[in-house]
Amino acid sequence: MSGQTTHGGGVRVVTGEPGCGRTAFLARAARAYPAAYVVGVRADPVASAVPLGGLRALLRALGAPVVRVDPLSPDEAATLLDEATDGALDRAVRDDLVDAAEGSPALLLGMVRRLSPAQIRGHRRLPAPPADAELLTGLAGHFLTGCTPAQEDLLLTVAAAVRYAHDTQDARIALTLARRAAEQLRGTPPGAQSAHSIGPLPELLVRTDAEVGFHSDLLRRAVYADARPERRRAAHHALARALEETGSTGLPVLLHRARSTAAPGPGTATALAAAADDRTHPRNLRCAAYTHAADLTDDGTRRAQWYTAAAEQALHTGRTHRALRLLDRARDSAAPTALRGRAELIRGTVVLYDGAVDEARASLLLAARLLAESSPHKSESALLAAVDAAWAAGDAQGCLHALTTADTPRPAAHPPTPASAQAQAQAPAPDARNRTELSRDLGYRAGLRALLEGKFAQAAGPLRRLIVDAEAAGAAGAAGADEPDTALRASAAALLLGDLAAARRAGARALAAAGTPGTAAARARAREYLAYAELRAGRHALARTHAEEGLRAAHRTGQRNTAAHHHAVLALAASIEGTPEEVAAHADTALATARRHGLVQAATLAQWAIARADLAGGRPREAADRLGPLVHPGPRRGHFAVWMLAVPCFVEAAASTGRTDDGVTEVADVVEEFARWAGFGADPQAPAQLTRCRALLAPPDRADTLYRRALDLHDAAGGGDFERARTELLHGKWLRRRRRLSEARDRLGAALVGFERCGARVWADQTRAELRAGGVAQSGAGRAPGPGPGLDALTPQQLRITRCVAEGATNREVALTLSLSTRTVDYHLRKVFAALGVRSRIELARMVEKTGQKG
Repeated sequence: MSGQTTHGGGVRVVTGEPGCGRTAFLARAARAYPAAYVVGVRADPVASAVPLGGLRALLRALGAPVVRVDPLSPDEAATLLDEATDGALDRAVRDDLVDAAEGSPALLLGMVRRLSPAQIRGHRRLPAPPADAELLTGLAGHFLTGCTPAQEDLLLTVAAAVRYAHDTQDARIALTLARRAAEQLRGTPPGAQSAHSIGPLPELLVRTDAEVGFHSDLLRRAVYADARPERRRAAHHALARALEETGSTGLPVLLHRARSTAAPGPGTATALAAAADDRTHPRNLRCAAYTHAADLTDDGTRRAQWYTAAAEQALHTGRTHRALRLLDRARDSAAPTALRGRAELIRGTVVLYDGAVDEARASLLLAARLLAESSPHKSESALLAAVDAAWAAGDAQGCLHALTTADTPRPAAHPPTPASAQAQAQAPAPDARNRTELSRDLGYRAGLRALLEGKFAQAAGPLRRLIVDAEAAGAAGAAGADEPDTALRASAAALLLGDLAAARRAGARALAAAGTPGTAAARARAREYLAYAELRAGRHALARTHAEEGLRAAHRTGQRNTAAHHHAVLALAASIEGTPEEVAAHADTALATARRHGLVQAATLAQWAIARADLAGGRPREAADRLGPLVHPGPRRGHFAVWMLAVPCFVEAAASTGRTDDGVTEVADVVEEFARWAGFGADPQAPAQLTRCRALLAPPDRADTLYRRALDLHDAAGGGDFERARTELLHGKWLRRRRRLSEARDRLGAALVGFERCGARVWADQTRAELRAGGVAQSGAGRAPGPGPGLDALTPQQLRITRCVAEGATNREVALTLSLSTRTVDYHLRKVFAALGVRSRIELARMVEKTGQKG
């Protein structure tokens, strides 16, 4: 599990689970550092010359920094498979393999190498399962040797106990329970049981307080797959008995009982499903119970019902691919109308966050129609999700269609069958929680519909009530207030109203609610709302933080569409405090997904970010060319709720290139549309930005007054250091060109301070150039750092990369840490080497250490 690299008197420890790519990592390190020692130490308790426990103790004593090679994210795993197959792998097959590998590159490559050409192209079914016992033990089998029989029993017991864990954080079992079950598995008489009869814990297990689990999920899977079927059943039987002896009678006992026999009784499936209906159980266990119940039953309707219920639990835990596969199984069985509607709601939700949004909207509208009679609350939720899909696609008419669909009576899709009538009769009556949520959804729909119809005054009331009610419910702990979706709706309403403080509060509540077990899928979306709120408030560093965390959460839960939105936010933040290369990397990634899945909103944000970077870098013509189609009417116009935000950039770019001279009317028309939107109050900085736009278009006798009025409006809005500094910069430029140098210097100096305060380095450099053009010689803290040997010559992004590299990270690890592409890291690192005059990573690390900048 470990390897060591030493250079410059330092030691770096590389560790990770088997199959994670440590060997390739160390081979690359050996090539990169020919003068350093690279030592590989196998984590094999038998073959290793150094006991693993002793090695860990030695490394702790040395205080050597550890570089862990983590499992691949779904996107990284998909990229690896595409590279291994030269892009020939069918996308559905690729997704199946990514899901089965659970982040292990060795397992990914092992599975794909066993496929036939027909299976690679998706023309034939994959092996079931894709990762079988032979493959798993082939990768990890040598780690399973050297244990005593008693230790092997403990390993199998722990592997069976945590079989249904969603991730390694959940894959723990109480050590006393594991020992008790292992003793029963061995057949030790009750009176002879002893905590010491098994001996010391095997090296493959790790103890945390009173719990135990595997160091590696791959090893856990190999232990379980390597055991004979009868031994696995015996382990589950022992676990069930041990749990019952502790007084447990819930779902875990039933699951182990069901797995302990080759032919479960006829009532097993019903008992599993009934226990899974209890919401107090973890979602991963409920998913496993519903799935096993569906596997056991011969009743087609029940099978569809339980597979659908399992898919819902998988969705909430972030296993989107698993959810789709379970829904595919549900489709193979007969299902009443209400159940079909529930399945389409789950499918549409999955695709909304990881697929073509037009497809998602179709599924969600179908779900709303199928659920209209049996579940009005779920029907309303499906309609609002369809609105979200149309919103992401930039289809304003599609949003209105979904919003007005709810006002039209919808007949049942088919005459009720006996099965559907029975299912609807057995459906629980709407409780207070559902009625409350339905009321909130109706209020949100009314406000959003009025907004899209341009009735701003009518929109404000329902949206404001939704925000107030959600905050009151959260404070009182009312029913449904702890659901992430409740707070996310409130955050969306606040963003529409421009109440950024309320949007942040609601986003924070959503994030807190998404921290509870079984809500992992909501974390990425909560971060998205928080990132947008901070971006709109001009707090770009905080927006970056939320987007980076949201991006990681989106990758973990298979939400590529949400990840695209986070990349767009990161591109926008980088257009202020980053570099053009960083902007391009995030924007390109966002656009790649946006084009595949029809995400017009993310695409518009990404294009705006590129144009703003052009404007910051003194390329107004390129910015105007890019923004023109987005803000002018026509088929290429940007997202209906986003293009207005880009208007101030477009007007500035057009004015800088003289386009306002030839096309004053055209630009003025865009400004007037912006004025109507600004009047709604959705953006606190919009009135000041509007006045700045008017100043750019105004004749000389009015421009000065308009610039000063814009600055007063910035002060009234509060915050917004960046936008105020932009107004000061433009005013300073205007004053300088009219030879009012003293006033220009004051205004440009204030702009420089504002840009430096919010980390807008490129914009600050542009301001310094204006000051120099006005005859100001800068010194001290205000002087632009020139090239030289100090780290002060680096941009903030370059400095972050430098610190990671100095700590021993590879370019790929830096890319993962900072949510960049490897290509961007390579580019920046070349710039760093040139700026600092160093020739190797060793010299770079020494320079960082010498200047005290590391850490």
